[in-house]
Amino acid sequence: MSPDSPSRPVALATIGTDHRDGQSSSTARRAWEPVPSEKSGSKAPGWARRHPVMYTGWRCGVFLAGLAVVVAGVIMLPLPGPGWLVIFAGMALWGTEFAWAQRVLHWTRRRVAEATRRALEPRVRRRNIVLLLIGATAGAVLVTLYLLRFGAGLPPAVGG
Repeated sequence: MSPDSPSRPVALATIGTDHRDGQSSSTARRAWEPVPSEKSGSKAPGWARRHPVMYTGWRCGVFLAGLAVVVAGVIMLPLPGPGWLVIFAGMALWGTEFAWAQRVLHWTRRRVAEATRRALEPRVRRRNIVLLLIGATAGAVLVTLYLLRFGAGLPPAVGG
């Protein structure tokens, strides 16, 4: 079979070219190497970045550690604990190696800054203070009514 034969596999014809940017294989990135946007943000030590197996292991370790922290944060959401803070810490851990986590963190920071700015506007602050005072007054009235009706002692045992 000649090299110009139409039955020649396509993969053989393109071995020397990196299709992402058209570079020859001598100057193209290896498949395991991070893309430039990831490489610039990677916190992996130099020894891990120089060896493909070590780099993959490093990234897997960072992913698993971040996953454990995020899962712990999700568990803390309904339970006592700083759930959202722990979730953001896990995302920050992922952000040391993964560009998608960095984008999520930047998006979250922008949203929190915008919400903070809106909450500090004078008109909104006045409304929030009024709502807080109404809620505190209603709570105090309910507690007072309860104490007048049942007293400050513990309730009697049920069925006793």
